Amino acid sequence: MNFKRMSAVTALVMVAQYFLLSAEAQPKSAQFKLSASFVERNLTDAAQQIKFLESNIQESDIPTTYKNGKYVNWGSSWWCSGFYPGTAFYLYEATQDKSLLDIGTSKLKYLEKEKNNKGTHDLGFMLYCSFGNALRLTGDSAAYKDVLVTGAESLSTRFNEQTKTIRSWDGGKNWDGEPWTYPVIIDNMMNLEFLSQVSKMTHNPKYLKIAITHANTTLKNHFRKDYSSYHVVDYDKQTGNVLAKKTAQGAFDESAWARGQAWALYGYTMMYRETRDKKYLKQARGIADFYLRHRNLPSDLIPYWDLDQNNLPTGSKYEKDKNFRDVSTAAIVASALLELSVYTKGKESQQYISNSEKMIESLSKSPYKASYKENGGYILMHSVGSIPHNTEIDVPLTYADYYYVEALVRYQRLLRGESVIKE
Repeated sequence: MNFKRMSAVTALVMVAQYFLLSAEAQPKSAQFKLSASFVERNLTDAAQQIKFLESNIQESDIPTTYKNGKYVNWGSSWWCSGFYPGTAFYLYEATQDKSLLDIGTSKLKYLEKEKNNKGTHDLGFMLYCSFGNALRLTGDSAAYKDVLVTGAESLSTRFNEQTKTIRSWDGGKNWDGEPWTYPVIIDNMMNLEFLSQVSKMTHNPKYLKIAITHANTTLKNHFRKDYSSYHVVDYDKQTGNVLAKKTAQGAFDESAWARGQAWALYGYTMMYRETRDKKYLKQARGIADFYLRHRNLPSDLIPYWDLDQNNLPTGSKYEKDKNFRDVSTAAIVASALLELSVYTKGKESQQYISNSEKMIESLSKSPYKASYKENGGYILMHSVGSIPHNTEIDVPLTYADYYYVEALVRYQRLLRGESVIKE
């Protein structure tokens, strides 16, 4: 792929088409079960929680989790750093409480330096969820556009022409003790929206082409025939050949790590929105069908941390942890299904709405939703970061809150007859 060979006319045509493709459809004849008052009440509760959390931390703190009565703040370079301000911005959008806009904005000066961070693939999470929402809600291009454009350029440096992917990690070893060569994780699908949106901002197709190329390579190499996803695919960076298909956070290499399936569903739904390429819609529908029909998905639709946790190998060290639920996965899936519902029709569309509603209902009550001032001010309880790494097990997580609030905001838009996505 040679960006320099693309003519100016071709580039302008591509971007013009891109603007047209991003127009949102509405689900036709949809039946909505949750009331406007239910959604508003939970958004109000979430806003109160976030304001309580903010009152208990320093302005420079960027919340990650809360454990054993203590706040854990892993700093701006941690992949989760954009979620807390992003949550505050979504809640400002929903409630018009300016103090929430102030909370989100107050964190941005500590995040801005990450625009130059070329050592992570997670700049979409870090910058688009934060600065992207800030720009969308305020329209202040002077304050936020340069951060996003610089960040997208930093992310693009991790793209490799041979593998046709964006590299995820630098260094590290797999569970067999072998060093990664060129690892790419399914999570990386979530950072492609950042690149796509910056192409719109700049009228430069470079970033969109990287996103499309990465999505196509991932579609080819990351999935099994049943649409379940491997967590990690390791490539030969010289030839682009696949060296291994592994896990880092799942129960075993051939298992379906729950949050990985959520990242895949959300990512391919988003890529269909950004391109209207039907292969992405087909992939998203296949992933949704695999996930929703999985025999181990509990009746409240809050999944175990790995969908195959009941098939752990004999003697697995994860046996004692196998039944932990992961609220963050349910929040991501609930939000993704609402968007997927607008690209599908009839019973299929309604199925996605109904399942999202069930997830939102479950997340909005005990034992998953925290009471006011409980849980350190985090909205949701019982998420799992990584059981194999023995980190963030059965704790609140900032990204669970983010996608839960996003799902509520998206549902609220649908109830009002608005586009599920606002750019």
